[in-house]
Amino acid sequence: MKKAFLLSTILFLGLAAFSQEAKKRASPHDTLKAKDLSVTYGRPYKKGREIFGKLEPYGKVYRCGADEATQITFNKDVTFGGKPVKAGTYTLFVIPEEKQWTIILNSKLGQWGAYDYDKNKDKDVLQTVVPVTMLSAPVEQLTIARPAAGLSISWDKTQVVIPIKS
Repeated sequence: MKKAFLLSTILFLGLAAFSQEAKKRASPHDTLKAKDLSVTYGRPYKKGREIFGKLEPYGKVYRCGADEATQITFNKDVTFGGKPVKAGTYTLFVIPEEKQWTIILNSKLGQWGAYDYDKNKDKDVLQTVVPVTMLSAPVEQLTIARPAAGLSISWDKTQVVIPIKS
């Protein structure tokens, strides 16, 4: 009886440890915290790859990070990309193109990647288009920042800035 209990305990602990290992994220994650918003996102690395137009194809919805889709929380009502947005938490998607990106806020939370975006696109709160700026030096790790002009997304030699007004 004691052996069966001990064996069961060992198996249970082993399975618990294995399931925790399986849940580990593939990329490091970060949360940008600013006075008026916060953004939680995966931070994949370039690792010598060509990112936009290759790894992340032009014209295809991208989760704007790694692993689960990026989430953005506004602490108060704002104008995001020239359009009004109510305070709350949204999923942030982008559709990269060579010269401009479509920025999407979607009300469906907890999405993994952009795999189910088409099933949830009816929950889009807004779409706005912003121009691309080509950087002279590549950014190794996807970075989202809050400069005075808005919210910037930089990776490889590409940067976009979404204007935000409180």
